[in-house]
Amino acid sequence: MMDTVPIVFYALVCGALCAVAPSIQSTPRRMAAGAVTGLVSAIVLPFLRGMFGT
Repeated sequence: MMDTVPIVFYALVCGALCAVAPSIQSTPRRMAAGAVTGLVSAIVLPFLRGMFGT
């Protein structure tokens, strides 16, 4: 069976980024914001799963 926690987590993170990204005018800055957001979310998810015991 597929683990839905990462899918939901990354969907929320990407949704939040999409809400903010149009305000960033420069394409390289939008790409950097996406890369940083992805990196941070990939680092944070294991800690959140450990805290909530999932």
